[in-house]
Amino acid sequence: MKKRSLSFSAVLLLVAAMILAACGGGSGGGSGEDGETEADFIGIATGGTGGTYYPLGGTFAKIIQDETGIESSASTSGASAENMASIKSGDIEVAFTQTDIASYATEGTQMFSDNKVENAQGIGTLYPETIQIVTTKDSGIESVEDLKGKVVSVGEAGSGTLLNAEQILEVHGLTVDDLSARNLSFDDSTTGIQDGTIDAAFITSGTPTGAVEGLAATQDVTIIPVSSEKADELIEKYPYYAKDTIPGGTYSKLDSDIETVAVRAMLVTRSDLSEDQVYEITKAIFENTDKISHAKGELISAENALQGMGIELHPGAAKYFEEKGISQD
Repeated sequence: MKKRSLSFSAVLLLVAAMILAACGGGSGGGSGEDGETEADFIGIATGGTGGTYYPLGGTFAKIIQDETGIESSASTSGASAENMASIKSGDIEVAFTQTDIASYATEGTQMFSDNKVENAQGIGTLYPETIQIVTTKDSGIESVEDLKGKVVSVGEAGSGTLLNAEQILEVHGLTVDDLSARNLSFDDSTTGIQDGTIDAAFITSGTPTGAVEGLAATQDVTIIPVSSEKADELIEKYPYYAKDTIPGGTYSKLDSDIETVAVRAMLVTRSDLSEDQVYEITKAIFENTDKISHAKGELISAENALQGMGIELHPGAAKYFEEKGISQD
């Protein structure tokens, strides 16, 4: 069979197509005069299917598509840290993360010390991921200072919970070295409290937390408070924190409200997305919170969306909140 050779014009067309493909990236879209990108598809990185991020992400994708006409979809991921890496690589347009992880990423600190993310900006914060210092009435622990010398789970190695523990101990004049520290998961922490091998545990999670609920079913649980004064000191140094309250009745036999602090779940986006497009995305989400069926939807509002932000707002999001008369404290 006689082989055919490509004509010169066909070769040129092939090369041109390859160049255009290489200049694409992300989920498509064009670039404006100022280097802004108009995405024709909004991908939202969430978390595992069993968590909160994934179902919320699916709802947000539908809201964005319905309100802006831009095709949108949510995808599973390894959550906060992985999502920030996906923003950096340009593989995703919008992502869920925690406010503290977003700050570490954009500052190039902690787990991002060798992988700084310079192209991420905030859309808004969503709901609190509460820092719960869990113990029992029988432990005799009534304050953070009382943790000194005790066996305390401070979160798994490399986790955000461990960093939360270190920072809260810091404003109370303590370090992890002042404790007999253990690096345990939430479930292992509450099991340890139940069987008496540990005295207390730091747990960063939306409330009510299943592991703590299980403990409260068998023990008289106590949550150690973080006072308003210490919360102010913490927030001044680490602005991604916000004050929070665990309402009485959240856990069995826990009748009184407990003052504490929280980091917040938030949405981030790539800084190259156009101001107009991010404005429309931000408006779509925060003007339609009544369409969020997930229980956390009750905590999501424009009025609270700048609490604990900790990173720079995208200009499009800033424009929306300015129009609403909402500013960062």
